[in-house]
Amino acid sequence: MDYSENAGKQYHIQVGKGDVGRYVILPGDPKRCAKIAQYFDDAKMIADSREYVTYTGYLDGVRVSVTSTGIGGPSAAIALEELVKAGADTFVRIGTCGGIQTDVKSGDVVIATGAVRMEGTSREYAPIEFPAVADIQVTNALLQTAREQGQDHHVGVVQCKDSFYGQHDPEGKPVGYELLNKWEAWKRLGCLASEMESAALFVVGSSLRVRVGSCFLVMANQEREKAGLDNPVVHDTDRAVRVAVGAVRRLIREDERG
Repeated sequence: MDYSENAGKQYHIQVGKGDVGRYVILPGDPKRCAKIAQYFDDAKMIADSREYVTYTGYLDGVRVSVTSTGIGGPSAAIALEELVKAGADTFVRIGTCGGIQTDVKSGDVVIATGAVRMEGTSREYAPIEFPAVADIQVTNALLQTAREQGQDHHVGVVQCKDSFYGQHDPEGKPVGYELLNKWEAWKRLGCLASEMESAALFVVGSSLRVRVGSCFLVMANQEREKAGLDNPVVHDTDRAVRVAVGAVRRLIREDERG
Protein backbone atom coordinates (compact mmCIF):
# COMPACT_ATOMS: atom_id res chain seq x y z
CA MET A 1 0.00 0.00 0.00
CA ASP A 2 1.25 3.50 -0.88
CA TYR A 3 0.56 5.97 1.94
CA SER A 4 2.33 8.94 0.34
CA GLU A 5 0.40 12.01 -0.76
CA ASN A 6 3.03 12.54 -3.47
CA ALA A 7 2.97 9.92 -6.20
CA GLY A 8 6.31 8.19 -6.67
CA LYS A 9 7.73 9.44 -3.35
CA GLN A 10 8.43 7.34 -0.27
CA TYR A 11 5.97 8.12 2.52
CA HIS A 12 8.34 9.29 5.24
CA ILE A 13 11.49 10.53 3.52
CA GLN A 14 9.69 11.94 0.45
CA VAL A 15 12.25 10.85 -2.13
CA GLY A 16 11.66 8.67 -5.17
CA LYS A 17 13.54 6.79 -7.85
CA GLY A 18 16.26 8.97 -9.32
CA ASP A 19 16.36 11.37 -6.36
CA VAL A 20 19.24 9.68 -4.53
CA GLY A 21 22.52 8.08 -5.45
CA ARG A 22 23.57 4.50 -4.91
CA TYR A 23 25.74 5.61 -1.98
CA VAL A 24 24.12 7.34 1.01
CA ILE A 25 25.67 8.77 4.18
CA LEU A 26 23.34 8.55 7.17
CA PRO A 27 23.73 11.07 10.01
CA GLY A 28 21.13 11.24 12.75
CA ASP A 29 20.79 15.01 13.08
CA PRO A 30 19.04 16.72 10.13
CA LYS A 31 21.25 19.78 10.65
CA ARG A 32 24.34 17.73 9.86
CA CYS A 33 23.14 17.03 6.33
CA ALA A 34 24.04 20.46 4.94
CA LYS A 35 27.51 20.21 6.50
CA ILE A 36 28.10 16.79 4.98
CA ALA A 37 26.72 17.91 1.61
CA GLN A 38 29.44 20.59 1.51
CA TYR A 39 31.85 17.79 0.68
CA PHE A 40 29.79 16.93 -2.43
CA ASP A 41 29.95 18.65 -5.81
CA ASP A 42 26.76 20.37 -6.98
CA ALA A 43 24.79 19.32 -3.88
CA LYS A 44 21.09 20.16 -3.78
CA MET A 45 18.44 19.61 -1.12
CA ILE A 46 16.01 16.99 -2.39
CA ALA A 47 13.59 16.62 0.51
CA ASP A 48 12.84 17.85 4.02
CA SER A 49 10.20 15.72 5.73
CA ARG A 50 9.89 15.01 9.46
CA GLU A 51 13.37 14.08 10.74
CA TYR A 52 14.49 13.15 7.22
CA VAL A 53 16.51 15.72 5.26
CA THR A 54 18.11 14.60 1.99
CA TYR A 55 20.77 16.22 -0.19
CA THR A 56 22.11 14.73 -3.41
CA GLY A 57 25.33 15.68 -5.19
CA TYR A 58 28.45 14.06 -6.62
CA LEU A 59 31.73 12.58 -5.43
CA ASP A 60 34.29 11.94 -8.17
CA GLY A 61 31.51 12.26 -10.74
CA VAL A 62 29.28 9.66 -9.10
CA ARG A 63 25.89 10.53 -7.65
CA VAL A 64 25.78 10.30 -3.85
CA SER A 65 23.34 11.41 -1.15
CA VAL A 66 23.07 12.18 2.54
CA THR A 67 19.85 11.49 4.48
CA SER A 68 19.30 12.11 8.18
CA THR A 69 17.65 9.34 10.18
CA GLY A 70 16.67 11.00 13.44
CA ILE A 71 17.43 9.29 16.74
CA GLY A 72 17.17 5.55 17.32
CA GLY A 73 16.42 2.33 15.50
CA PRO A 74 12.79 2.84 14.40
CA SER A 75 13.38 6.00 12.38
CA ALA A 76 16.74 4.73 11.06
CA ALA A 77 15.07 1.52 9.82
CA ILE A 78 12.39 3.54 8.02
CA ALA A 79 15.03 5.66 6.29
CA LEU A 80 16.98 2.59 5.18
CA GLU A 81 13.91 0.75 3.89
CA GLU A 82 12.70 3.75 1.88
CA LEU A 83 16.14 4.67 0.53
CA VAL A 84 16.56 1.11 -0.77
CA LYS A 85 13.19 1.40 -2.49
CA ALA A 86 14.46 4.65 -4.05
CA GLY A 87 17.49 2.84 -5.48
CA ALA A 88 20.32 3.10 -2.93
CA ASP A 89 22.33 0.04 -1.90
CA THR A 90 25.40 1.23 0.03
CA PHE A 91 25.15 3.11 3.34
CA VAL A 92 27.58 4.69 5.78
CA ARG A 93 26.16 5.68 9.14
CA ILE A 94 27.99 8.61 10.73
CA GLY A 95 27.10 9.74 14.21
CA THR A 96 28.25 10.25 17.77
CA CYS A 97 28.84 7.74 20.54
CA GLY A 98 29.95 7.47 24.13
CA GLY A 99 33.10 5.51 24.80
CA ILE A 100 33.02 2.42 27.02
CA GLN A 101 36.63 1.18 27.09
CA THR A 102 38.94 3.63 28.84
CA ASP A 103 41.32 3.84 25.86
CA VAL A 104 38.46 5.17 23.69
CA LYS A 105 38.94 8.91 24.11
CA SER A 106 36.91 12.00 23.29
CA GLY A 107 37.49 12.99 19.67
CA ASP A 108 38.50 9.48 18.55
CA VAL A 109 36.69 7.72 15.71
CA VAL A 110 35.03 4.35 16.33
CA ILE A 111 34.34 2.01 13.40
CA ALA A 112 31.78 -0.68 14.18
CA THR A 113 32.28 -4.27 13.04
CA GLY A 114 29.09 -5.34 14.78
CA ALA A 115 26.57 -4.19 17.37
CA VAL A 116 24.94 -5.53 20.52
CA ARG A 117 21.21 -5.78 19.84
CA MET A 118 20.02 -4.20 23.09
CA GLU A 119 17.21 -2.45 21.21
CA GLY A 120 13.82 -3.42 19.87
CA THR A 121 13.74 -2.56 16.16
CA SER A 122 16.00 -5.35 14.93
CA ARG A 123 13.83 -7.95 16.70
CA GLU A 124 11.08 -7.22 14.19
CA TYR A 125 13.44 -8.20 11.37
CA ALA A 126 15.45 -11.15 12.69
CA PRO A 127 15.53 -13.55 15.65
CA ILE A 128 17.81 -12.36 18.44
CA GLU A 129 20.27 -15.17 17.60
CA PHE A 130 21.08 -13.44 14.27
CA PRO A 131 24.07 -11.09 14.67
CA ALA A 132 24.08 -7.39 13.80
CA VAL A 133 27.17 -7.27 11.60
CA ALA A 134 28.53 -4.47 9.42
CA ASP A 135 29.30 -5.07 5.74
CA ILE A 136 32.96 -6.04 5.39
CA GLN A 137 33.60 -3.88 2.31
CA VAL A 138 32.20 -0.76 3.93
CA THR A 139 34.04 -1.49 7.19
CA ASN A 140 37.36 -2.00 5.41
CA ALA A 141 36.85 1.24 3.46
CA LEU A 142 36.24 3.11 6.73
CA LEU A 143 39.29 1.55 8.38
CA GLN A 144 41.64 2.23 5.47
CA THR A 145 40.40 5.81 5.22
CA ALA A 146 40.85 6.46 8.95
CA ARG A 147 44.41 5.14 8.69
CA GLU A 148 45.19 7.28 5.64
CA GLN A 149 43.80 10.38 7.33
CA GLY A 150 45.80 9.74 10.50
CA GLN A 151 42.67 9.68 12.66
CA ASP A 152 42.90 8.12 16.10
CA HIS A 153 40.47 5.25 15.68
CA HIS A 154 39.18 2.00 17.14
CA VAL A 155 37.53 -0.93 15.36
CA GLY A 156 35.19 -3.41 17.01
CA VAL A 157 31.78 -4.08 18.53
CA VAL A 158 29.52 -1.29 19.78
CA GLN A 159 26.45 -1.48 22.01
CA CYS A 160 23.08 -0.20 20.83
CA LYS A 161 20.19 0.75 23.07
CA ASP A 162 16.83 2.51 22.81
CA SER A 163 17.08 4.68 25.95
CA PHE A 164 19.72 7.41 26.10
CA TYR A 165 18.93 8.08 29.76
CA GLY A 166 18.89 4.39 30.54
CA GLN A 167 22.64 4.59 29.92
CA HIS A 168 23.28 7.92 31.60
CA ASP A 169 20.93 7.56 34.60
CA PRO A 170 20.44 3.82 35.09
CA GLU A 171 20.16 4.13 38.86
CA GLY A 172 17.01 6.20 38.41
CA LYS A 173 15.24 3.56 36.34
CA PRO A 174 13.04 0.78 37.77
CA VAL A 175 15.15 -1.78 35.87
CA GLY A 176 18.43 -0.09 36.77
CA TYR A 177 19.74 -3.37 38.22
CA GLU A 178 19.53 -4.93 34.77
CA LEU A 179 20.97 -1.92 32.94
CA LEU A 180 23.95 -1.71 35.30
CA ASN A 181 24.68 -5.44 35.12
CA LYS A 182 24.52 -5.50 31.34
CA TRP A 183 26.75 -2.41 31.11
CA GLU A 184 29.37 -4.30 33.12
CA ALA A 185 29.01 -7.22 30.72
CA TRP A 186 29.57 -4.99 27.67
CA LYS A 187 32.69 -3.55 29.32
CA ARG A 188 34.08 -7.00 30.08
CA LEU A 189 33.32 -8.15 26.53
CA GLY A 190 35.33 -5.27 25.07
CA CYS A 191 32.52 -3.18 23.58
CA LEU A 192 34.09 0.04 22.39
CA ALA A 193 31.20 2.49 22.64
CA SER A 194 27.47 2.96 23.00
CA GLU A 195 25.10 4.44 20.41
CA MET A 196 21.56 3.94 19.17
CA GLU A 197 21.24 3.05 15.47
CA SER A 198 23.77 0.55 14.14
CA ALA A 199 22.16 -2.68 15.37
CA ALA A 200 18.93 -1.84 13.58
CA LEU A 201 20.72 -0.64 10.44
CA PHE A 202 22.96 -3.72 10.25
CA VAL A 203 20.08 -6.17 10.66
CA VAL A 204 17.76 -4.31 8.30
CA GLY A 205 20.63 -4.09 5.82
CA SER A 206 21.13 -7.86 6.08
CA SER A 207 17.44 -8.46 5.49
CA LEU A 208 17.44 -6.23 2.41
CA ARG A 209 20.83 -7.55 1.14
CA VAL A 210 22.44 -4.09 1.04
CA ARG A 211 25.78 -2.84 2.40
CA VAL A 212 25.82 -0.93 5.68
CA GLY A 213 28.72 0.30 7.81
CA SER A 214 29.10 2.77 10.67
CA CYS A 215 31.62 5.20 12.10
CA PHE A 216 31.26 7.57 15.04
CA LEU A 217 32.87 10.47 16.79
CA VAL A 218 33.43 9.78 20.48
CA MET A 219 31.81 12.71 22.30
CA ALA A 220 32.95 11.61 25.77
CA ASN A 221 33.51 8.50 27.87
CA GLN A 222 31.71 8.05 31.19
CA GLU A 223 34.12 5.27 32.20
CA ARG A 224 37.07 7.64 31.84
CA GLU A 225 35.14 10.15 33.94
CA LYS A 226 34.59 7.54 36.68
CA ALA A 227 38.29 6.65 36.59
CA GLY A 228 39.34 10.29 37.00
CA LEU A 229 40.88 10.40 33.52
CA ASP A 230 40.81 13.33 31.12
CA ASN A 231 37.35 13.42 29.51
CA PRO A 232 36.48 16.58 27.56
CA VAL A 233 33.17 16.71 25.66
CA VAL A 234 33.74 16.97 21.88
CA HIS A 235 30.88 18.06 19.61
CA ASP A 236 32.54 18.62 16.22
CA THR A 237 31.79 15.55 14.11
CA ASP A 238 33.89 16.68 11.13
CA ARG A 239 36.70 14.17 11.61
CA ALA A 240 34.19 11.28 11.50
CA VAL A 241 32.42 12.91 8.53
CA ARG A 242 35.72 13.06 6.63
CA VAL A 243 36.28 9.36 7.31
CA ALA A 244 32.78 8.56 6.01
CA VAL A 245 33.17 10.70 2.87
CA GLY A 246 36.61 9.23 2.18
CA ALA A 247 35.22 5.73 2.59
CA VAL A 248 32.49 6.43 0.05
CA ARG A 249 35.12 7.67 -2.41
CA ARG A 250 37.08 4.45 -1.86
CA LEU A 251 33.98 2.30 -2.37
CA ILE A 252 33.21 4.14 -5.60
CA ARG A 253 36.70 3.37 -6.89
CA GLU A 254 36.52 -0.27 -5.81
CA ASP A 255 33.07 -0.75 -7.34
CA GLU A 256 34.18 0.79 -10.63
CA ARG A 257 37.11 -1.63 -10.76
CA GLY A 258 34.66 -4.49 -10.19
